[in-house]
Amino acid sequence: MTAPVTLEDVAAARDLLDGVAVRTPMEESRWLSDLAGGPVHLKCENLQRTGSFKARGAYVRIARLTDEERARGVVAASAGNHAQGVALAARMLGTRATVFMPEGAPINKERATRGYGAEVVFEGRFLEDSLAAARRFEAETGAVLIHPFDHHDIVVGQATAGLEVLEQAPDVRTVLVPTGGGGLLAGIAIAVKAARPDVRVVGVQAAGAAAYPASLEQGRPIALESMTTMADGIAVGLPGEITFAAVRDHVDEIRTVSEDSLSRALLALVERAKMVVEPAGAAAVAALLDDPTGFPTPAVAVLSGGNIDPLLLGKVIRHGMAAAGRYVNLTLTIPDVPGGLAQLLAEVSAAGANVLEVVHERISPSLHLDEVEVHLQLETRGAAQTEQLRARLQERGYQVVTRRSV
Repeated sequence: MTAPVTLEDVAAARDLLDGVAVRTPMEESRWLSDLAGGPVHLKCENLQRTGSFKARGAYVRIARLTDEERARGVVAASAGNHAQGVALAARMLGTRATVFMPEGAPINKERATRGYGAEVVFEGRFLEDSLAAARRFEAETGAVLIHPFDHHDIVVGQATAGLEVLEQAPDVRTVLVPTGGGGLLAGIAIAVKAARPDVRVVGVQAAGAAAYPASLEQGRPIALESMTTMADGIAVGLPGEITFAAVRDHVDEIRTVSEDSLSRALLALVERAKMVVEPAGAAAVAALLDDPTGFPTPAVAVLSGGNIDPLLLGKVIRHGMAAAGRYVNLTLTIPDVPGGLAQLLAEVSAAGANVLEVVHERISPSLHLDEVEVHLQLETRGAAQTEQLRARLQERGYQVVTRRSV
C-alpha cells in the first residue's frame, strides 16, 4: 500500500525541483474578478518548463530512481504534456526515454517530445491504449514506467504547485484545477488541505471525458466507455487508484464543462489575459465563466498547460467566437430583382455587422420563380448586436433564420 502524501514529502520535492521547475506567476484577473464579485487569480502553469505542470512530477519521479533503474531507461504514455516532462527530465538526468502517444496526438507536442530527445511511438486512439503499450514495453525491456499520474512521486511533484498557490494567494478560499487522471488535482488538494482545510478545492473535467463523477458515485475508479473532447490534456478515461483515493478524500467537488465553455474560456484568456492556453488548461476558467458567483472568493484558477497546436488554436478561437455569438449565419429569402442583394447587404452594413461570406441559392423546390435564398455568414460584436440586426431586417420585411456559425 502506498504511503499517504504529507506536507513534508511536498517540501522535499520542492527542494528537489529547485532550479528545475519554475515558480510560475500568479496573475490577478480583473475581468474574472468583476464577474465573480471578488478577487480571482490565475496560476500560470502554462508558463512552466515544457509548457505545463507535468515537468514537476516527471522530474521528481525520475530523480528518485536508482542508478540501476535509470540505466534501464524509462517509458511513458502521454497525449503530450507528460511526454514532454518525461523527455526533459530524462535528458537532464541522463537516461533514455521512450514515449507512447495516442494516434492523432498534437503535432507540436510530438515534435517537442522528440526535441527533448525521447523516442516517440504512436499506439492506439486513447491514452489507455498507449499506457497498455508502455506496460508491455516495460515488461519486455526492463524500462521503468513513469505513469502520467498514478504514482506517489508524481503526485508529490504536482503538489508543489499547491504550495505555491498558498504562498502567492494566502487568503484564497477556492482553488479550481483542470482534471484528467487527477495527478495535479490530487497533489494540489493534499497540499492545500493539509495547510488550509477551509479552502474549497474543485476539480474541473471536460464533460466528454469526465471519469470522476461516476467513479466517485460508485466508490471506485470506473472506466469510461468512450470519450469525445478537444481537451486532450485531460482526456483520461480511468482514474488511478492513488489519485482516486486522494480526490475522494480531499476534493470538495467535481465540475464538468462543455466544449463550448472550453472554447469561450480559451478565447477570453487570449483576449483578456493575453494568455495562450490549450483547451485542457482553460477548464478552470470555463467553470468560472459557467457559474461566476458559484465559488467563494478569493479564487484561484489553475491554467494547467499552454501547449496548443496553432491550427487548433485558430479553430478553437473561431468556435469560441461562435459560442460567444460573434459568428452567426443568416438565411433569408429576397426578391430576385436587380439591387435586391445590394439592398440586403446595405441593411446588414448599417447594423454594423461584417459580412464574411455570401451564398446564393436559386434552385430549390421551396422557392418561387422570383425569389432567391441568401445565406450570410457574419461577424458581430455578440448576441445583442445579432438580435438588433435580426430585428432591423424583420422590420424591413425580411424573413430571417438565425443560427450560430461554428
